[in-house]
Amino acid sequence: MRRLFFIPLFAAALWAAGCSEPGEELYSGEVHTLTVQAVYPEGYAEMVREGVTVTAEDIDRGNSYKAPTDDGGTARLQLTNGLYRVMVKDRNGKDIFNGTADMVRVVDQDAEIGLPLVHSRAGSIVIKEIYCGGCMKYPQEGKYQSDKYIILHNNDSEVQYLDSLCFATFDPYNSQGTNVWVTQDPETGASVYPDFVPVVQAIWQFGGNGRSFPLEPGEDAVLVVCGAIDHAAQYPLSVNLNREGYFVCYNNVYFWNTLYHPAPGDRIAPDHYLDVVIKVGQANAFTFSVFSPAVAIFRAQGVTVQEFVAGAENVIQKPGSTVDRIVKIPLEWVLDGVEVFYGGSSNNKKRIPPSIDAGYVTQSALYTGRTLHRRTDEEATREAGYEILMDTNNSSTDFYEREQQSLHD
Repeated sequence: MRRLFFIPLFAAALWAAGCSEPGEELYSGEVHTLTVQAVYPEGYAEMVREGVTVTAEDIDRGNSYKAPTDDGGTARLQLTNGLYRVMVKDRNGKDIFNGTADMVRVVDQDAEIGLPLVHSRAGSIVIKEIYCGGCMKYPQEGKYQSDKYIILHNNDSEVQYLDSLCFATFDPYNSQGTNVWVTQDPETGASVYPDFVPVVQAIWQFGGNGRSFPLEPGEDAVLVVCGAIDHAAQYPLSVNLNREGYFVCYNNVYFWNTLYHPAPGDRIAPDHYLDVVIKVGQANAFTFSVFSPAVAIFRAQGVTVQEFVAGAENVIQKPGSTVDRIVKIPLEWVLDGVEVFYGGSSNNKKRIPPSIDAGYVTQSALYTGRTLHRRTDEEATREAGYEILMDTNNSSTDFYEREQQSLHD
C-alpha cells in the first residue's frame, strides 16, 4: 500500500483556517469534537488501522478539515458549529473503500457517527475527461454549448472492448436539483442511497459483435455527446469533433434538435453511432447537463440491457413527475461514474453512491472551455510503460479542472 503522511490534528486545523477567506474567523465560536468511526464491510476487519484520512467539509463556508484514524479506525476533528460533508477513503491494491455522510450537524455540542464504508474495485475502463460547460462564441458574441464530449481510457494491462458498453447520466440532471433518491439518516446525517442508480433521459450503447472496438492498454476513446462536427471551424475556442475513430451519441428520431445533434461529420463511421436502448425523458436536445452532470458507464451482467429495460419493475415513474421515468440500473453494473458539482453553490448534493464515486469534482465556471480531467498516476505509469490514471473511486482525489479542453488544437 501507499505510505500516507499526516500533519498533526491541531496543525491541520490551523492549516484549514489559514486557507479560509480573508477576514473570516473560523474559530471565533465554540469548537466541538466530531468523532468519526470508519466501519468496514464484513470480511475486511483487518483494514481497521491508523492513518486513514477522514475529511470534513463545511458545506456553507467551503473549508475542509482532515484527520487520520487511530489504530481503532477512529478520527477526531475539531470543528465549529456547522453542517459538514464527511468522507472516508481507503485503498489496498485494487480494493477500494469509500464512505460519505452528506449532512452531518455539529451544533453546540460534540457529535459522533459511525460511517459505513462500501467496498469496490478499481475499474478497467474509466472516464478520463468530461467537457460539458461550453465556451464563448469568440470572435462572435454569445455563449456556445453544443460541443460536449467525454473521453474513456483503458486503465488495465489487458485489451478491453467497448462493445455493448452503455453511457448514461443520473437523476437529477444537476447537483442542485431536487433529489428524491438520496436521504439522510436523521441521527447521524449519513447519506442513504437506494440499491440502484436512477438513469435519466436515455441509455446509449456502443454497438459491435463483442470484439469490434478494442481499446489497448493506455488507449483513449472519444465519445461525442453533442455534435460530431468541427465546432472550431466557426468558434475557435471550441473543438473539432469530426475525427476518425470518434464515437457519437446520435439518434435523429429521439434527439431531433439539430442545434445540439447535427448529422455527424464525414469522418465519423456509421458503426460508431451509439444506439438508444431506451428513451425515458422528454428532451429532444439535452442528454447531458451543462452545469453539473453525474456521468457513468456501465455494462449489463447476466442479461442484455435490452432485456433488462423490458421489465416493468426496472423502469419506473419518477416520483413527482407525470411524464419522466427512470431506469433502475444495478450498482454492480457500473464500471465508472463521476459526480460533478457546480462551484459557488452550497446546495450541491451527491447523486452517486460511494461504491462508485465517494467524492466529486467541481466545475467552477461555464462557457470558458474548461474541462474536468482525471489525474495521471505518475508512479504506476512509469512502471507500466503506458498511461495509468488515478482511480480511487473518489473524484475529489482523481479529478481536477483544467483550463482548456484536451482536444483543443
